[in-house]
Amino acid sequence: MDDIVVHKFGGSCLREGSDIDRIASSIRSIPGKPIVVVSALWGMTDRLIRAAREPHYAGRLVNDLKSQHLLFSPGLDKGEFKELFDKVISGISKELVNISGGESSLHSENLILAAGERLSALAVAHRLQSLGLNAHPVGAEDIGLKLKGKGRASEINIQESAKSLDRDKLIGIPILTGWFGEGEDGNLALLSRGGSDHSAAAFAKLMNASKLILWKDVDGIKRLNPRWGIDTPSIPYLGYGQASELSLHGTSIIHPATVNPLVEEGIPLEIRNINNPEIDAPTVIGPDIDASTTIAIGCQPGVAVITDKKPLASELVSRMEQLDVIPWLMRSTPEGMKLIIPTHDLPLVEDLLTGRIEYRTAMISVIGKLPIMIEHEEVSRNDYGTRLIIDSDDLPSTLTELYHSLFSRHDCM
Repeated sequence: MDDIVVHKFGGSCLREGSDIDRIASSIRSIPGKPIVVVSALWGMTDRLIRAAREPHYAGRLVNDLKSQHLLFSPGLDKGEFKELFDKVISGISKELVNISGGESSLHSENLILAAGERLSALAVAHRLQSLGLNAHPVGAEDIGLKLKGKGRASEINIQESAKSLDRDKLIGIPILTGWFGEGEDGNLALLSRGGSDHSAAAFAKLMNASKLILWKDVDGIKRLNPRWGIDTPSIPYLGYGQASELSLHGTSIIHPATVNPLVEEGIPLEIRNINNPEIDAPTVIGPDIDASTTIAIGCQPGVAVITDKKPLASELVSRMEQLDVIPWLMRSTPEGMKLIIPTHDLPLVEDLLTGRIEYRTAMISVIGKLPIMIEHEEVSRNDYGTRLIIDSDDLPSTLTELYHSLFSRHDCM
């Protein structure tokens, strides 16, 4: 029996109809029995979020959605998938009408947002069938995927999902929806943005896959995010903990919760470029190894440092967990507390904060073990690297200086 390989294709792999042809080629190029997880088409989730929150914007959206998915997969509104396609489209229309009529609810918003993944799974499965692949769309919550939380959730409940997962529905090449599942109240629940990667990792764990491949539009995870103006080499290997740490600090290639389901079984994760599928050395993420050198630099601009003479309030901790606000540092004693979070998360919890808020330029995480040669304030160390805060009037230049001090100059192009 072939080993199972889980393939995840994000929105960056679904910009136009011909991308599904690349998906077919990518699946065929990798030995093993494929299970596919898809995100919504490129830009679709943002459009659905805007429609759910600004009803006046929703007027033409339903027809636009229908037309766009038919461009990706002509004939989707006919034949085998017609009933499902019409059902999803009419469901979006119904929930948008409810919201515009003043009956807004998190449940309605979730149904609208999840429809992006449902339509994508239908379009991908239909076009793959036309290319000769035995593909079938599958809704994650329809086969028993359970999430930890109600309405919005931070992660998938692997133990409960293992009990309820209906594997008999995973026929042929399943095209699974990412990002959502069944919440603790029995209703549909969503993961945080980027959670489709976590969905794919959960399916890899539940199906005892030999590996998980995240197909992106980049060659792998770079030593430093290219946004800072340096073209650095891709990293050939990262440990699970190193990858999680890096993802919290400005490396958007993977979601912070992605690797968690893979750790116990040691399932490897590969980052591959759908536009360059034959690349010999993708980034591989697997069991942690000791790093005696620097592997990568993560940077997240915008830091809020909150200090107070009172301990951390339980209501604040609960809010952060509910809204998936991940602190870089959270320390509390009877004498006071210190909390460090990204400034973009501050509005989510600001009403619960007392004490002093100080703003700093950036949080940096140096993955590996080498002396850090720029001026900084160390926040914490762990087995994977060192977290530090810097203040700089020219962050790209500071990062370039740090990179040159930790890596050979000939690595920059």
